Amino acid sequence: MKFVDEAYIDISAGDGGAGCVSFRHEKYKEFGGPNGGDGGRGGHVFAVADPNLNTLVDYRFARRYDAKRGEHGMGSDMFGAAGDDITLKMPVGTIITDAETGEVLFELLVPGEVITIAKGGDGGFGNLRFKSAINRAPRQKTPGWPGEKRNLKLELKVLADVGLLGMPNAGKSTFITAVSNARPRIADYPFTTLHPNLGVVRVGPEQSFVVADLPGLIEGAAEGAGLGHQFLRHLQRTRLLLHVVDVAPFDEGVDTVKQAKAIVNELKKYDENLYKKPRWLVLNKVDMLPADEREARIKDFIKRFKFKGPVFEISALTREGCEPLIKEIYKHVKAQQVAELPHVEVDPRFTTGTDGPVEA
Repeated sequence: MKFVDEAYIDISAGDGGAGCVSFRHEKYKEFGGPNGGDGGRGGHVFAVADPNLNTLVDYRFARRYDAKRGEHGMGSDMFGAAGDDITLKMPVGTIITDAETGEVLFELLVPGEVITIAKGGDGGFGNLRFKSAINRAPRQKTPGWPGEKRNLKLELKVLADVGLLGMPNAGKSTFITAVSNARPRIADYPFTTLHPNLGVVRVGPEQSFVVADLPGLIEGAAEGAGLGHQFLRHLQRTRLLLHVVDVAPFDEGVDTVKQAKAIVNELKKYDENLYKKPRWLVLNKVDMLPADEREARIKDFIKRFKFKGPVFEISALTREGCEPLIKEIYKHVKAQQVAELPHVEVDPRFTTGTDGPVEA
């Protein structure tokens, strides 16, 4: 698969350089005194959230990353140079976990965000540090401190506002193609989508949201059946789930209600919080239904499925009903974004007037 959303790496920050024991040796200066410098610090290991990356494939093949150690101190009051730092570029949405304990250490959620994932060791002290009134010729020094070493698990959860879920061939890829700039592979056989696809949906000037198209789910996905189970984690950060259902399957013997219920059960088995996320029902391929049967078949599906949330009827192929749907999605996403903003307490003694705060 081209898409890699999990990798393991070993990192080591640089060790600090050792301090130096040295004394000044100059003509006509019999007691020059100590001049051994400190060692340099070891190089740090940084991680940066790069918005141009969307996979962890680079870390599947190169697993070892070592920063340079600091140089040792030298005589003539010369301190050792610091070791070179290394910076690892990772996709936005990467979770960095300790592979041994399972503890989540960092999350890269903001493009351009830089974090220190391993600190280099401090340099050791040279004998210049130990000079005192009662110790004029110190011969003490300390070694450099070791840098941090970690075994890390990298896990990518794509950052999307809306996630599409449904059975294979439900029309999810066609929908994301119709409403966004994404161009996933589309074909008339199951499991055409092999990795998540992200698309930006433009609703208006400076009005947009991100939608994620995931591989189709089948019954037993939470236990590992099919492909979709590998990517269910990418739905955990979405604000809204669109359950796309093919209401006009080629095989007339297929029970679409049973399939839709199976998808809901898989969500519940995988993650209870994911199951509780806002979920809308999108009935796709309504253009394939006979005009005189369309209303009755849709009502029958909703009644049997016992769905109580918003329901939308669309045709991703002809784009029928897509425009009203994306406008409602944007309203929902925007409302959630506003709700997530930190609440600021306002002093009730003041109100905001046209010329600024005025005492009530």
